[in-house]
Amino acid sequence: MDGVDVPGVVRLVVPGNVRALDPAPAMFEAMLTGWARQQQSRLLAGKTIADRVSLVRRFAAFNGTYPWDWTAEDVEAYFSAQVSGGSPLAHSTVRGQQSDLRMFCVFVTDARYGWAAACLDEFGRAPVQVCHDWNTAEHVAEFEGRPGRRALTYDELQAFFDAADARVEDIRRRGRKGVLSAWRDAVLLKAVYAYGTRRRESAMLDLHDLRHNPRAKSYGRFGALEVRYGKASRGSPPKRRTVLTVPEMDWVVPLLEEWTVEVRPRFEVGGHPALWVTERCGRISLRRLDEVFSLVRSLAALPAELELHCLRHTYITHLIEFGYPERFVQDQVGHQYASTTALYTWVGDEYRNRLLEDSLRRRAERAAARKGSSAR
Repeated sequence: MDGVDVPGVVRLVVPGNVRALDPAPAMFEAMLTGWARQQQSRLLAGKTIADRVSLVRRFAAFNGTYPWDWTAEDVEAYFSAQVSGGSPLAHSTVRGQQSDLRMFCVFVTDARYGWAAACLDEFGRAPVQVCHDWNTAEHVAEFEGRPGRRALTYDELQAFFDAADARVEDIRRRGRKGVLSAWRDAVLLKAVYAYGTRRRESAMLDLHDLRHNPRAKSYGRFGALEVRYGKASRGSPPKRRTVLTVPEMDWVVPLLEEWTVEVRPRFEVGGHPALWVTERCGRISLRRLDEVFSLVRSLAALPAELELHCLRHTYITHLIEFGYPERFVQDQVGHQYASTTALYTWVGDEYRNRLLEDSLRRRAERAAARKGSSAR
């Protein structure tokens, strides 16, 4: 591929007629710029690119060396430090960072981009791949999330929602500011559970995302939710899906109607399209969503390891327990593969015991039938 300028190639980043006063850091910065351009050409999200570049910077700073001097031992030293101490990284985070570092090494060692040859000319050493199977984490478990991230039990869910409602009444009784915000928070948290939406999906909802479902006319414009900012993958645009309001959770319909008709207008946001708005007439932030969940979780005296995403886990679990087919659940939550849905499913003891009782009952009926047949 000589003469073909692919995104990130060295000659497009480093001027051929300019020599840096301090060539080592200049070469490193040029490498990062080239890698960022190469990822941009793949349509990866800006945050994804920034996070990966930041990781490479941290790795270089930790070892005090540049890519042409990196060794496999540097990888071991860096990630050993990340999994020790008071706040060790999760297994999935470590594996993801090692994958990102491996991709950077693939980029700078690929002859098409010219970085290895440029380093060899400038420093007498060329970068090599330092992430191997024998010094990086393997993907051996289907679920790599933190054990504390789980579905809530029915009692925990009820306590959580009760705490959200009690917060509204407490603020109103004391005559303090923030009643409308607390009201919004209570409805928002219930809607996150009732539709199984992710954090960003929830924050990015607009009023026109509330949809009619011709097969559920009694729900009015709350028969479905159009999710337009679903989780993207590999540089794709945000994925879209329609989440239907299921009968077991149609209690959310009057709550949403009350919010959109009576409460939301009192925020005086004018023509702002967001479903969940703030006192400052803007869209609720992702950080605020986490803060609201943490606050209500504390009021309900629930375990600190529970996160907002656990409401999505709970939604998936309960749909399975309600008897919905796995394909329906998969479409509702926007999973590409059924195996992904299975990873988020925690089926409760009550449901499993009910299945066991049904199986025992059928077995007893068959035995009774055989006994009656032999008696005749």
